[in-house]
This record gives sequence, C-alpha cells and structure tokens, in this order.
Amino acid sequence: MYKTAYSNDIVKKSQFLKVPFSTKVAYGCGDVACNISFGVVGTYLTLFYTDYIGISAATVGLVMLLSRVFDGVSDIIMGYIVSHTKSKYGQSRPWILWTAVPYTISIILLFMVPQTSPRLQFIYIFVTYNFSTTIMYTAVNLPYGSLSAMLTRDQEERDMVSVFRMAMSPFGRIAIAVFTMPVVKMLGNDQRAWIISISIWATVALFLLLFCFAKCKENVCLEERQVQEKEKRSGKATIKALFTNQYFWIVGILWMLQNATVSVTGIMLPYYCKYIFQNETWMYSVLYFSEFITVIIGVMLCPMLIKRIGKRNTVLIGAFIALAAQCIFMVNPYSFKLTLVISILRGLGAAPLNACVFGMLNDVVEFGHWKSGLRQEAYIFSAGSVGSKIGPGLTTAIVTGLMTISGYISSTSGAAVQPQSALDAIVSLYMFGPLIVWIIVAVVTFMYKLDKIYPKIISELAEREGQGEY
Repeated sequence: MYKTAYSNDIVKKSQFLKVPFSTKVAYGCGDVACNISFGVVGTYLTLFYTDYIGISAATVGLVMLLSRVFDGVSDIIMGYIVSHTKSKYGQSRPWILWTAVPYTISIILLFMVPQTSPRLQFIYIFVTYNFSTTIMYTAVNLPYGSLSAMLTRDQEERDMVSVFRMAMSPFGRIAIAVFTMPVVKMLGNDQRAWIISISIWATVALFLLLFCFAKCKENVCLEERQVQEKEKRSGKATIKALFTNQYFWIVGILWMLQNATVSVTGIMLPYYCKYIFQNETWMYSVLYFSEFITVIIGVMLCPMLIKRIGKRNTVLIGAFIALAAQCIFMVNPYSFKLTLVISILRGLGAAPLNACVFGMLNDVVEFGHWKSGLRQEAYIFSAGSVGSKIGPGLTTAIVTGLMTISGYISSTSGAAVQPQSALDAIVSLYMFGPLIVWIIVAVVTFMYKLDKIYPKIISELAEREGQGEY
C-alpha cells in the first residue's frame, strides 16, 4: 500500500466533482474533430484510392494490414509518453494543443497522392497513411480519450461525459458522409476537388480541438500521480497490473468491435450505393445520415436505460436489435427502402455500445486502481486504442482482399463496369459483415460483470483514500 498526503476532503472533491455543461460539450467537440479523420479514412479513403487514383484494392488492403503493426507500437509508446508528461496544463490535456495543427495537416496529405509510378504511389500512401493514423491520430486521440477519466471520478458524471462524446462524435462522420461527395462533384469530381473538400474539414477539426483544449481541465487524482511518481513503480508492475485487469480485455475488445461496426458499413456503403443502387450521391447521404442520426438520438436516450439496467444489459439490448436488423436486410438486399429501414434499426442497435464503451473503460480504470493500487488512465486508453485501430484496419484489409478476389476493377475515371462476381461480393460483405461483428459483440458483452461490483469498488476505494492509503 502507498501512503498519500492528501485529506479526505480533497478525495471527496476529486471523487464527486460535477462536470459543467460547457465542458461536456467541449469534450464532445474533441471527438467530432477526431471523427473527421476517422470518417475520412473509414468512409471515403478506400474509394478515393481505388476509383480516383486507380490503386488496386489489394494494394490498399496491404497498406492497411501492414500499418496495424505500427499502430500497436505507436499506441503503447504514446501511452508511456502521456503517463510521463508534466506540464502546466496537466498530463493528457496539453497533447490536444500540441498535436492539433500537425494532425489536421496529416488529413490533407492523405489525398495528395502524386500521379507517378505504382511503386512510388504505394510508398506515398503507406507513409502518409501511417503519419496520419498511426502517429498523429494516436497522438491526439489517445490523450483525448484518457482525459475523460481525469475530469471526474463520479460515475454518473463520467457516463454523461461519455454520452456527450458519443452523441456528438457521429456529427464528424455525418458531415463527411453527407456533404463531401456533393462538394467533390461540384468542384470537378477529381483529385483537386477532394483536396479542397478535405482541407475544409481539416480546418474545422483544428478549431474544434482548440475549443476542447480551452474548456477541459484535469481535476482527478493530481495528488495521487505526484505520489506515484515519487515511488518509482517498476515498468514490470505497471504491465502486470494492466494485463491482469480482466475487464480491460473485455472492454478493449468491445472498443475494437465498436470501431469495426462503423468501418464495415462505412467502407462498403459508398460501393453499395455506387454499384448496387447506381446512385452514389443522395442515396448514400440519406442512408448514412439516417443511420448515424439514429445513433445520436439513441445515445442521448441511453442514460435512462443505463440507470435502470446497467451498461452491460444496455449494450446487449442494442446488439440484439442490430442483429435483428441485419437478418431483416437479408429478405431483400436490393431494396433501397428496406436498406433505409435496416440502417435506422442498426443505428438504434449501435447506440448503446457507442454510449457505454467509454464509460465502461473509465470504470476499468477504477477497477484497476482497486485491484492493483495503480491508476493507469493513459496506459489503459493506449492499450485499448490498439484494438480500436486493429478493428478498422483488419476490416479494411479483409474487405479489400475479398473485393480483389471477386474481381473488383479499380479505375482512375471514378467509375468502372464491375463483373457480377464483384457486385455479389459487395452485397455479401454489406449483408454479412455487420452480422458477424454484432454476434461477437453480444458474446463478449455477456462476460462483462463489472456493473454488479462497481459500487463495492468505489466504496472500498473511498475508504482506503479516506484512511490515507490506496
């Protein structure tokens, strides 16, 4: 046990601090900014590479797959850096300021692929993709995520912070999905048009990150961190505490799957609208907007369910709704009206996981503190972030690999006549991909038992800290 030098009054202030409405909104704006990048990569980047630059789907999938190796390393390194950061702004918060500009520049670089040889194009997209997603996205999103555990230790307040985050975050993806393609077509439907459009979104992301930095302050456990720094805990003890935290693994997988659900629908929907419905503008916008506006509404309603039945059961209900939606879709996957209905139902099913996953991760921080005596916000969010990138990365690699096998034709003209095998693959991937992911979500969620023991954990932590030990 470590002895602390702070009083019970300080513990209470730290534990039950209320988060102002303006701070919740500002924190949500941070994820809107992050989801501009996530939306660009997860929705349009693959289509841009294959149908505007002419890069084969297999090459795109190879880049995404190889990049996963670097993702794992970058997240762990960033977790270490954040946990050892000392500044007048705190531990996690300053990174939002320091990385805002290079992060937004990295988004624009993704679309500035030179018209040169295939080998040089591969090198360019590999470097810029990893600079944007592996380095800059990690550098801003990981400290941003861990910041939520430092705003307050009040569970209901943290859950509401997570709800604000996940209710607002889809706006970044929705804006990208609804407005980007019409603007691109208006500006000439070529690479230059893409660069201009993405530059506008990158500028918006910059201002949102600066607003998030300005309004969010670190309030939790500053005294505890100072004590832990003096005690010089070994790296071995830190790693052991993380990897023996069973709920870290469960929630880490759920975070990965939450990103995978967004990726599998986000990647396939532009192709589905373009080649199955023969309409890549308004149909795509309607379907994407309908699904994610439903996610937003559902996320805002989730606090009522969470209070009554807990986060675990709320996520399970959502998973079963999403599974039912995909089964209904199989009745007639070529009907736009039915696709619209299942998009809304799937959004309703996805809302609970979106609303709960970061609240669960914050609870994992408290569980780890209770179990090992260590608070590991940065390490838990960094290790969990590895999974959140593996999910979309593997999804992209699998999807592009299957499309390549099916005979999909890439084209620099923005369109191509696809063989029937490729069209069948697009339908199957959009139909069965989400189904498989949601089955895994349901199975993993069944293993989450933290809701039942959480009150006991907080009670014992308060008792330890009140006695001057943890």
